[in-house]
Amino acid sequence: MASVRKHITKSVVDAMTPGEIIWDTKLIGFGVRYQRRDKVFVYKCRIGNRQRWFAIGKYGQPWTVADAENRVKVIQGDIAKDLDPAAIRDERVSNPTLRQAGAIFLETVVSKRRKGTRILYHDFLNRLIYPKLGHVKVAQIKFSDIAILHYELRNTPITANRVIASLSALFSWCERCGLRPKHSNPVQGVERFPEKSKERFLSPRELARLGVALTRAERNNRESVFALAAIRLLIFTGCRRNEILELQWKDINVERAMLLLPETKTGARPVYLSAPALSVLAGLPRVSKNPFVIVGDKEGQRLVNLRKPWLRICKVARLKDVRVHDLRHSFASVGVNGGASLPIIGKLLGHAKSSTTEKYSHLAADPVRAVNEAMGNQIAAMLSGHKGNIVNIGAAIGHK
Repeated sequence: MASVRKHITKSVVDAMTPGEIIWDTKLIGFGVRYQRRDKVFVYKCRIGNRQRWFAIGKYGQPWTVADAENRVKVIQGDIAKDLDPAAIRDERVSNPTLRQAGAIFLETVVSKRRKGTRILYHDFLNRLIYPKLGHVKVAQIKFSDIAILHYELRNTPITANRVIASLSALFSWCERCGLRPKHSNPVQGVERFPEKSKERFLSPRELARLGVALTRAERNNRESVFALAAIRLLIFTGCRRNEILELQWKDINVERAMLLLPETKTGARPVYLSAPALSVLAGLPRVSKNPFVIVGDKEGQRLVNLRKPWLRICKVARLKDVRVHDLRHSFASVGVNGGASLPIIGKLLGHAKSSTTEKYSHLAADPVRAVNEAMGNQIAAMLSGHKGNIVNIGAAIGHK
């Protein structure tokens, strides 16, 4: 390998060529090697009469230049205290803290999951879990530690439950890696908080007011055409917010009237486009060098935040306590009330499990109620002997 000496910075590492090794001019012994595929930080020093090499980690996630420098300084501190860095490293590998195990879990397991899941795991671990338990050895974490953490998050019960689910996955992985005994997951037995599902459906009158507000905002140029298009597409497709905000022109097949979404909460899936949805897309300009349908303020980027324009539209439409996600619920409610079956609604919404669609079952109660009313009236007529009052049950549910 070709060896040179220069101060190691991000730009220096990015410019390296395969087979090159660079030794830092400021932190003696600190280097980076460009092996076959990876750039690896290393530290070379002499302990007693022996020269020792320590592999710090691969450049990228999670190792930055600054992280690698800090790790070298830790090793230097251990050597100064007559400690064996290799033994400490072995102890760290075989008996890591939750933060150390979590870093490997994120890199090897979570990195393979969809983008939204990766973001949630990183947020939960760094913001809520590590400050409380990051310093504790994985093998020493007990049920009571998890139960206390869960209780401390009681003011946000849904988040608390999701944090516990994330920890359960992490500890299951630790068991598979031999970092904890089998069947010792400390999350087991933690009782989740009750979750109240928020199901808000826009009535026909509310949808009418929303339509007027959208038209008015478009006519007066009060909102971005892309924000208004995003709201309309959410109304007409029942898609999740980010499925529309992350939509790219290459994902649209106009001839088949479909969106072919490569990555959603339930994997890749098709979305059928109605004539109104196609009309919205046809009215949108394509921005040069921007692959996204819903264009944001930054060059080449998508719209990130739909919340502010949505709140302004809701104010004009006199809609209270309505979230963007409620447009998805409203799409489903229109279908169910129109007679569509729950399996069909599940297909349109991209539900992987039929149980997810069951929450809309109560919307289909009107036909059941109509049949029940018709049967009651018919039985009552029979009991009273008034044959002429017998009700046509088929007519009660709209069948001729």
